[in-house]
Amino acid sequence: MIYIFLMVTLIGAVLQLLLSKTRTKNRIFEVFLLWFLVVMVGIGSIWTFMGHVFMADIVAAMIGWPAGSPFQFEVGIANLSYGILGLLCWKFRDNFWTATIIALSTFYLGAAYGHIINIMQTGNIAAGNAGYALYGDILVPIALICLLIAYKVTAKKQIEKITSEDSSLPEST
Repeated sequence: MIYIFLMVTLIGAVLQLLLSKTRTKNRIFEVFLLWFLVVMVGIGSIWTFMGHVFMADIVAAMIGWPAGSPFQFEVGIANLSYGILGLLCWKFRDNFWTATIIALSTFYLGAAYGHIINIMQTGNIAAGNAGYALYGDILVPIALICLLIAYKVTAKKQIEKITSEDSSLPEST
């Protein structure tokens, strides 16, 4: 399912940029970051919440865990919180995006560490432990962090350019 969310994210961002009149570097990073936050984090995390909470035994089997663990409900609720944050990124920007990325990245990278330890200790190479889940837990935070840095750097350069152009204009009397 992560691949579907990724395709929707990329296609949505590209279509928005094609329909947009502004295509600065900063705008490109902003649009891709927004789509990653809303689709990959928002909708993707809510989808994960539903799996862990409403189809817990199926998800446990995909991860290679025993069914019936109450811990899955807690993981599901954590995912619900990231999903809500991701969806709110549509409305709130700037430091809200940063906080959302920090929260999600902490959880995902921690989960990746847990998957790797589980693989090393038990040899559990189920797809939900050693496959798409592990890759997503590492690659999604990296993509989000890189997009956020690029967005912030290009925004700063854009502001500096405007400021330097304004200061070079002669003052009117």
